Amino acid sequence: MSNGNVVVRFADVSFGYKSTQPLLQGVDFSVRRGAKMTLMGQNGAGKSTIFQLMNGQLEPTEGDVHVERGLNIATSRQVIPPKELNMTVREFFEACFQQKVYDIDPKIDEALEIVNFKADYDRTIRSFSGGQQARLLLASALIQKPDLLLLDEPTNNLDPEGILHLTQFLINYGKTVVVISHDADFLNSFCESVLYLDIFTKKVERYTGNYFDVVKEITARIAKEKKINAQLAKKIQENKDKANFFSHKGGKMRLVAKKLRDEVKEAEENKVELVREDKTIRPFIIPVQEDLSGELIAITSVTRLINGKESSRAVNISLRKGEHLLLRGPNGIGKSTLLEAIAKRKAKGVTIDPDLEIGYYRQDFSTLNFEDIVMQSLLAMVNDSNSDKLRAIMAGFLIDKDLIYSKIGSLSEGQKGLVSMARLVLQRPGLLILDEPTNHINFRHVPVIAKALSQYEGAMILVSHIQEFVDKIRIDETLDLTK
Repeated sequence: MSNGNVVVRFADVSFGYKSTQPLLQGVDFSVRRGAKMTLMGQNGAGKSTIFQLMNGQLEPTEGDVHVERGLNIATSRQVIPPKELNMTVREFFEACFQQKVYDIDPKIDEALEIVNFKADYDRTIRSFSGGQQARLLLASALIQKPDLLLLDEPTNNLDPEGILHLTQFLINYGKTVVVISHDADFLNSFCESVLYLDIFTKKVERYTGNYFDVVKEITARIAKEKKINAQLAKKIQENKDKANFFSHKGGKMRLVAKKLRDEVKEAEENKVELVREDKTIRPFIIPVQEDLSGELIAITSVTRLINGKESSRAVNISLRKGEHLLLRGPNGIGKSTLLEAIAKRKAKGVTIDPDLEIGYYRQDFSTLNFEDIVMQSLLAMVNDSNSDKLRAIMAGFLIDKDLIYSKIGSLSEGQKGLVSMARLVLQRPGLLILDEPTNHINFRHVPVIAKALSQYEGAMILVSHIQEFVDKIRIDETLDLTK
């Protein structure tokens, strides 16, 4: 439990980019030494921005961020910069420290153990899969054992055993931790309080308790506020009606009307500003390519990476319209490599109908052009120019007027995920390839996405390490690369 001094304090902090609406307005909160907190909020609310303000990567537009002098802060990054990809594992971890660390290998061992990963320290970072690189990024923050550990979606790409290792580490960690995550069970195991960033008020509210406690408290508060506002609205309307009636009577009745109007004004000022719940995307369907028939894709062999060496294995997988395949295997065995090869029609041992339209959701969003504005990216997938239909799809995925003309590269990872999903709806694929489609996605959206995928009537190949998500989707066949 936290009972230490304040290590970070936001005092009336506002932040915004010139080209967009402000993300934060008048934010006040503090973080005490030893606290273990969750930073919650809708995709795009500004959670990662708060992290960047804490670690000094950004400066507030207004107000002050006070950080205790000498506080060592480490943040788990989401992406490895290109200049670090050619480093060896050892060089990558050495670069985490300002001064040379002698005999660093045991420290690397300890950090990798926490994320349930083993690696040859002379291998280059580039040679690892996307999931393995994500684990290295997380370990690069953990190895520093900072006074303040900032974790941004740390369970993405971790298997259940990896999540268990990380959870135990955080429970035992004696320093301060702030976590952004959509994994409620993970958060509830070690967090004691919540910072809730409201995307509408652009302020941060603090709650004591775990995620479920906070949701319960916010829900009760909303219900109470709605009841108060409903009572006030009824009284306001009654007084307006009476005021209109008396104002036409003349004499003293006009004074009564004035008094009633004053009461109306006071009641309207007393209306409670409602907390607006996180929005959830609307239920949707992914239309399927027309005129599909027969075998759409046949897989007779797959190439795997085992102990750093390629290994081919014979399989017998055939997908027709409406058949869904789940691809399993640990990080680094070659799942993403296989999906990419299939999407590009270059996979050995895989035959694909030449007329098949392939929709591909990549976990790193590299199918998106980060220089495009959102509207361009969506229009690229449209065969007809039905603007009403396009607007309805955008609204369903919470792509509002503030986002339509934003560059893809400026979006949060969660917003990129929703744009990618909207593109699939517009594309009408016959084969859907999905590589970890829940990474970065607000957990409120996950059941909606699962239902849409389960109902998809084309062929589908899915990779996901979230069993709860997989359990909600109709799966017809499973291919485990480890067997």
